[in-house]
Amino acid sequence: MVAVYVPTSLRRLTNGQAKVEVDGDTLDMLIQNLELQYPGFRQALLDEGGGFHRFVNVYINNREVGDEVGMATPIGKDDEVAFVPAIAGGAGPLRFTPEQVKRYQRQIILPEVGPVGQRKLLAAKVLCIGAGGLGSPAALYLAAAGVGTLGIVDFDTVDLSNLHRQLLHGHKDIGRLKTESARDTLHDRNPDVNVVLHNVPLTSENALEIIGQYDIVVNGSDNFPTRYLVNDACVLLKKPLVDGGMFKFDGQATVFMPGKGCYRCLFPAPPPPGAAPSCAEAGVLGALPGVIGAIQAVETMKLILGIGEPLVNRLLLFDALSMEFREVKIRRDPECPVCGDNPTITELIDYVEFCGLPRESALIG
Repeated sequence: MVAVYVPTSLRRLTNGQAKVEVDGDTLDMLIQNLELQYPGFRQALLDEGGGFHRFVNVYINNREVGDEVGMATPIGKDDEVAFVPAIAGGAGPLRFTPEQVKRYQRQIILPEVGPVGQRKLLAAKVLCIGAGGLGSPAALYLAAAGVGTLGIVDFDTVDLSNLHRQLLHGHKDIGRLKTESARDTLHDRNPDVNVVLHNVPLTSENALEIIGQYDIVVNGSDNFPTRYLVNDACVLLKKPLVDGGMFKFDGQATVFMPGKGCYRCLFPAPPPPGAAPSCAEAGVLGALPGVIGAIQAVETMKLILGIGEPLVNRLLLFDALSMEFREVKIRRDPECPVCGDNPTITELIDYVEFCGLPRESALIG
């Protein structure tokens, strides 16, 4: 017997049952037996030519049945079949192309993802701050997974010194804008992805307009003015922020959700100038951003899919030398000037001045 999932719109045919068991070693035989047990099923699923209506999608074990196989698709006795028609109130689920079915099949077969989750990924809009060490692995994995729109903010150009860790770029890209190099690499990885370029420094004047276009922000910036700017903008816009940082052999990652604390709750003030040198000044192990950026990609996908336990109110610490992960708790500070009970910062400020840096300090894109 084959388990058949019955959507709400068709349960009138099964006396309200959400799942029924029917014999059949092909889709054709299964539908014939469904019609015998529950008259009206065939007409609900098939057109006059005997093919599935264009508004009906068919899944076996959460994998969409391609048009090239159709009714002859074999079914095993332990398989689960689902018929999903479009419903009123929206356009209904769109069919995956045969190429998309093959591209995402290892992901779609996960029960926690399935076709519905894959469509959530394709509909998602994620902004990556920076196309460097952290932005490279994060953007690559998000694009490969099928996140439909990826925004890239960066105004820098590719330098030879970037290549040991910034995997979006290669030798052929030296001297090019990082955003353009990133776009080409991401499109080569997955043509499904719409890559939106923001080839500008992120500032208090443009941050709200840029960030407001996206669902989730992945922060891969390498300086404190940008970290506080992105944090404050996300709080004001009520956007989830997937944050990551690295230094020499150490990395950290966390997720800030609206109403549950922010970067200022964790670090109320930046360190004095020179107290925390950048990667350009102190160095970084080339593979380290791959670990942290991949974690950021996983956390972003979990937020899109609504699965698992995100790193909310938890700071994950990684020590590459000892190969240890540790976790510390983060609490929302009710006195926080941005996300607290009585915020005093209600608009974006001058973050270069806030961090005590020289005026010529540039913000990363």
